[in-house]
Amino acid sequence: MVSSGVQVLGTAYSPYANRVQIALNLKSVEYEYIEQNLSSKSDLLIRSNPVNKKVPVLIHGDKCISESLVILQYIDETWTGNGYSILPCDAYDRSVARFWVAYFDDKLVPLMRDLRTAQGEEKVALIERLEEGMGLLEEAYWKCSQGEAYFGGDKIGYIDIAFGSCLGFIRAMENLNSIKLIQKAKTPGLVEWADTFMSNDAVKNVVPEPQVFLQLLKKMQATAKPASK
Repeated sequence: MVSSGVQVLGTAYSPYANRVQIALNLKSVEYEYIEQNLSSKSDLLIRSNPVNKKVPVLIHGDKCISESLVILQYIDETWTGNGYSILPCDAYDRSVARFWVAYFDDKLVPLMRDLRTAQGEEKVALIERLEEGMGLLEEAYWKCSQGEAYFGGDKIGYIDIAFGSCLGFIRAMENLNSIKLIQKAKTPGLVEWADTFMSNDAVKNVVPEPQVFLQLLKKMQATAKPASK
């Protein structure tokens, strides 16, 4: 690790903050992680991200960068000393990586959020759409990885970080709803990929265990239920 004067503002339950931590680990950048309480936002967070007042925020010297994907690209372009590239070098491959990350964030993450409180036919429909989405990611994995361990080939890349940071949340969601979105029968590539990703040194001790998210989801689900009469 090299000294860099970098701080990361995040929360224990934020996969988006985890993205930043993983990227810095891959780049061998030393950083200070500062836990935030979003119910009582700190002056540091408000000053660092006055527009959205959300985590994650990367503080690099006198620069404050917000939004996880923007931060990932900043990290990739700023720290080049160890030769590790998060985004592909080829322009077309970069566009493909950005497409699938946008697909995951814009299409699948909202479905998973809706699934937290869905019931009956709505829940069934959401699960079907999520299963279809995971099938498309399975196809993308085989095309992007070209037989290697990660979407990024032989090393963790942009898609891996964006998708992999949510694995704890996804597994908790599976447990809560007694379903399997990532399963050997339908997405064998993603099953192997997920195990490999979570065992990587840059990821260990960063992405929380599913049990942590499961407890949080149960609390949110209980809060969303109408009070009994």
